[in-house]
Amino acid sequence: MIALWSLPDFDDHEGVHLFRDAASGLTAVIAVHSTHLGPAAGGTRFWHYGDPAEAITDVLRLSRGMSFKNAMAGLPMGGGKAVILADPLRTKTPEMLAAFGRAVDSLGGRYVTAEDVGMSDADMVAISQQTKHVSGLPVAAGNAGGDPGPTTALGVYLGVRAAIERGLGKSDPRGVHVAIQGVGSVGGALARLLAADGARLTLADADAKRARALADELGAELVSTGEIMTVEADVFSPCALGAVLGERSIAALQVGIVAGAANNQLATPADADRIHARGILYAPDYVINAGGIINVALEYLGQGDRAEVEARVAHIPERLESIWSESAASGVAAAVVADRMAMRLIGRA
Repeated sequence: MIALWSLPDFDDHEGVHLFRDAASGLTAVIAVHSTHLGPAAGGTRFWHYGDPAEAITDVLRLSRGMSFKNAMAGLPMGGGKAVILADPLRTKTPEMLAAFGRAVDSLGGRYVTAEDVGMSDADMVAISQQTKHVSGLPVAAGNAGGDPGPTTALGVYLGVRAAIERGLGKSDPRGVHVAIQGVGSVGGALARLLAADGARLTLADADAKRARALADELGAELVSTGEIMTVEADVFSPCALGAVLGERSIAALQVGIVAGAANNQLATPADADRIHARGILYAPDYVINAGGIINVALEYLGQGDRAEVEARVAHIPERLESIWSESAASGVAAAVVADRMAMRLIGRA
């Protein structure tokens, strides 16, 4: 048996909590990476894992990413994440959500949850019946909070524009070819924003019907999920699940920029140097995709309204620019530069 703390992705987590509620069928893991800056904030992922061990790796990597994301976004929040292990049919019941809410509450505020892949704002409402340590709840117009997807998409859109300006010397995306992997809540919103700017789009999604509908709506090209990472384009935007940038996929890229919403895009730490060595401008994922957590964190903290959220999201391009400038000056990969900045902020330099 392998101890959790010996896993490559453990990275000195403060706590990894396993929960099982036989009556509801809940099996969940909540990982708390750091509370140096405040309570560990990060969404809950509802996902079917072919191998349950993959859930541990996923939650550890996502939790660490949330520590870095919240720190780099200037939020007084630590980093944590939760996964609920779904069955192959992705059965989700009120009883299961209630059991998960009780699990969150048992941590006494060390972890604050919100929605992620497979979860909705309605699920957050159900969880909130059991704990106050939840965000991403429906809110009145003009307030911070609610579905984090649109705000995540806004931040990624601003980051992609910043990458286009730095990497291509163009002030806007008109005529720029962007290949988007995953057109769900965030990737689809990003595609619409870029299409409105006159960008040329190539789309792919595991849900072929959804991808076709959006391609028809926007006049975009459509390719298979197996082809999207080898499309010759200006920008590759990963907006699905993580670990898509590995040794082989990086070698096959035909783009000058990688900037997208997916968490944990690099399969291994060595891939930071691989993408840098190819001369590809890379936007570290937890910096460019911070819009959603900014939104729900301000809701939870009661600090500001929608205007304040958007004002903070507008700082994402300048954070990316500071990373790219240091990377260019030092010769160190952008992902490594970002990690070092984040580690300093959470007291682990």
